[in-house]
Amino acid sequence: MTGQEAIAYIHAQHWQQRSPGLGRMRRLLRLLGNPQDKLRFVHVAGTNGKGSTCAMIAAILGAAGYRVGLNTSPYLITFHERIRVNGRMIPDEDLGRLTAQVRPAAESMDERPTEFELITAIALLYFVQCSCDIVVLEVGLGGALDASNVISPPEAAVITAMGMDHAAVLGATQAEIARAKAGIIKPGSPTVSFGGCPEADAVIRRTCHEQGSPLKEADFSRAQVRALSLEGTVLDCAPYGRLTLPLTGAYQVQNAVVAITAAETLAQRGWDIPPEAVRLGLRAVSWPGRFEVLRPSGPAVLLDGAHNPQGVAAAAKSLASLFPGRKAVVLLGVLADKDVESMLDAVVPMAEAIVTVTPASPRAMGAEELRQRLLGRGVPVCACAGVTEGLRTAALAAGRDGVVCALGSLYLAAAVKEAAKTL
Repeated sequence: MTGQEAIAYIHAQHWQQRSPGLGRMRRLLRLLGNPQDKLRFVHVAGTNGKGSTCAMIAAILGAAGYRVGLNTSPYLITFHERIRVNGRMIPDEDLGRLTAQVRPAAESMDERPTEFELITAIALLYFVQCSCDIVVLEVGLGGALDASNVISPPEAAVITAMGMDHAAVLGATQAEIARAKAGIIKPGSPTVSFGGCPEADAVIRRTCHEQGSPLKEADFSRAQVRALSLEGTVLDCAPYGRLTLPLTGAYQVQNAVVAITAAETLAQRGWDIPPEAVRLGLRAVSWPGRFEVLRPSGPAVLLDGAHNPQGVAAAAKSLASLFPGRKAVVLLGVLADKDVESMLDAVVPMAEAIVTVTPASPRAMGAEELRQRLLGRGVPVCACAGVTEGLRTAALAAGRDGVVCALGSLYLAAAVKEAAKTL
């Protein structure tokens, strides 16, 4: 099986009409020899900042000399981004070979595994093959019933910023969503939490107490931003002193503090993570699509994967920090199953004009429907047939001295990055 054949096979296995639960995943892994039992993990859940925090933790561990697996979702450009070892994406031949290994087991099951379950199984096999010392494992959806939650107690559970997302699946309140995400908290395994959401924090604290999990909530007062520019962020963080982060979003400072807290928690469990590994790891981290600068001027073009109200509000804060007193022309595409009205409430104040497009997803809201939702909100809006046309329209509206900010869904990212090359 080639890599492309593997991807086509994986994508053919959908979530539709599948009951939630861990039974399928446990059966599949049992047929594959339970690779998860041969690995150690940092398990990461949350609403916003999961991917960035995972990337930072993996970079710090790599700088400390460990062989680190990283499993995240979704991908921006190529499927292979989802499975990495020390920053290197899974090669095509390994993806094809491991998918061919998983296929007979999957097809022998009465209820076939889902796409995400297949990907998780392939990733675990690959990390065992690569003799990873530790794996940073991102939850796909929720926590308790996510396919990744078949692992034994991890070296640390990390819960990033909480918000209202996937409410139809996880629950209609912060507490219900927090209960789903707190499902990754396991007996005796320490937990690191972003905090700052009282309703969710109460659930996480109670779950930690019930599970006997030592809890460490991030202390953001230890970090002060010294410079924020299109080149990245400089901050002071006790006790490490001056740190450089080649990520632009103002919210990345908080994600960095969570990652540092996770590294300190691992060090307390015996992992050798010297202060220099924190400095070097953060300096080297790369995580595209999160307030990424695609073009610094003429106009400036920024890409952010914000896909819920909290993410859009964070993007707006970053824009205000980098371009004080100025608004952007927003290239906007959203998924129909998101809290679209609340997202628009957050977008409109940052926008001098909005150009709507349709993300590359079957769940996407059409550009014209999104335009209709924006009418009457006091900002000029037009719909475009494609992302390339949309970005060119937005750039023309912004002018050479202006700013274009593309956001609303990670499913826009690949097309926006490609279109930005043509401006």
